Amino acid sequence: MTSENTRRARTIQPAPSAASAVKQKGSTATKTIVAFISALILVVSGVGYATVGRLDNGMSSAKDLSLGGNGLSGDSLDGAVDILLVGKDSRTDAKGDPLSDKELADLHAGVADGEENTDTMMLIRVPEDGSRATAVSIPRDTYVKDPEYGNMKMNAVFASHKNAKVEELEQENAEAEAQGKKKPHSDKDIEKQGVEAGREGLLDMVRTLTGVSIDHYAEVGLLGFTLLTDAVNGVDVCLNADVDDEMSGAKFSKGKQTLDGAKALAFVRQRYNLPRGDLDRIVRQQAFMASLVNKILDNDTLANPSKLSKIAKAVERSVVIDDGWDIMGFVTQLAGLAGGNVTFTTIPVTSIDGQGDYGESIVTIDSSEVHRFMDDLAKTHDEATDESQAQDKDKQEKAEKDKDVDPNINIHVLNAGNIDGLASGIGSWLEGKGYTVERSANAQPGIYSESQVVAADPTSKEAKALAKKLGGLPVAENPQLDDDTLIVVATDDYQGPSDKEASAQEPEADKSNQPVGTPGDDFGTAKVSPEIDAGGDGPRCVN
Repeated sequence: MTSENTRRARTIQPAPSAASAVKQKGSTATKTIVAFISALILVVSGVGYATVGRLDNGMSSAKDLSLGGNGLSGDSLDGAVDILLVGKDSRTDAKGDPLSDKELADLHAGVADGEENTDTMMLIRVPEDGSRATAVSIPRDTYVKDPEYGNMKMNAVFASHKNAKVEELEQENAEAEAQGKKKPHSDKDIEKQGVEAGREGLLDMVRTLTGVSIDHYAEVGLLGFTLLTDAVNGVDVCLNADVDDEMSGAKFSKGKQTLDGAKALAFVRQRYNLPRGDLDRIVRQQAFMASLVNKILDNDTLANPSKLSKIAKAVERSVVIDDGWDIMGFVTQLAGLAGGNVTFTTIPVTSIDGQGDYGESIVTIDSSEVHRFMDDLAKTHDEATDESQAQDKDKQEKAEKDKDVDPNINIHVLNAGNIDGLASGIGSWLEGKGYTVERSANAQPGIYSESQVVAADPTSKEAKALAKKLGGLPVAENPQLDDDTLIVVATDDYQGPSDKEASAQEPEADKSNQPVGTPGDDFGTAKVSPEIDAGGDGPRCVN
């Protein structure tokens, strides 16, 4: 059974209700790019517009990275500027110097175990006109296939490439010593080359996962969270319930509160004892970033020399960016960006309770959906608006011809049989009738044995009308679905209408880009994260 094409270019996530924007408190116009840089470039660290000019040669840089274009000047390779932001679980600062015992204790970081995983990964996509900026989180448990080291979670890619390089160089040293020769590599050189290999491996994997070139790279360790939060005298957050987690050190009461640096780190790092684990942690990180944006604006940080000095010192100690990045020019080109157009979201996933090769819990993805999602974010404001209006008009016109069609119902079509193009054909036919088809894909093997429509309420008129149009299919119940989501399952016994031309034209599946890992029971209906923007009224209350 070959892979089905995704039907829509804009599939934010399979659960449509989770896509509604959540507003955060703060100014929505003046110099919001200052906060955008503060919250995004440094992965919950910050560099304000004026602060960039204050940074001297103390800023650490990563050299010789395989990056794409250099910015908004037109030399990016795919019509947008893409910035990979990495938050590392590191016990060293940007200079490579170990953190003090007191700093480690304050950070609740514990003792380094030899691994250097990337706990936070975010790709920021900015169209060439600078009209919007979207920070797309990549869950650390996303399961991918590394061409050199096999299937693994995203947060292990950096460490795998780094450790392999370190082992290679240490082996060369051992062989030299055995021959009575001087070791060719110092410990410092081994660490440096290991880190460089880790960065390159991660860049390659993110490019493969998202299908975009990466123009710039920024990296921050654990220390950056605390230093930048303290520089603005704390950040406001809101919790839905009390929290007490020994693993991260997170112990908070429910409701709104202001966190200092150490507590902020615990807040954004907690993943255990959360309803959705890492997915809820991502929501926390995004809500925190939006609140940091507003804190910087509300407290006139740029007019406060003391705060600017603290931010500059924090950046110099905790942040690494790619060599040659003209951040000042980048900020200038984005100076008109408004807070409401700075959005935090997550890559679309197919399940959040999947299983890896060794039984580990993973997040599964459909790479074609991720690529289409990222392509849509590269569109300028005018392009996105024109396309959205055209699609809405087309859907309404088609729906008006068929009064039983509700264009607000979001449909997922799954091929549970062995007929190539089956889901694509049905999805195309439904779109022709005015339905909104979120995705067409293969069903998880062994889940469905007959063609059917699946709904939260099998007695709903929308589910019944859809089942009737598809040849009188039975309607099954899945209470985990949203009320505005329906699943169409087609097996080899399906006899209903289909767009035969769309089925026949489906391209052959790319065997080199097949999904990895076993999807969970929530395959096709996984709820990811709300979109959060840096405008509005907040902070948003989260789990």
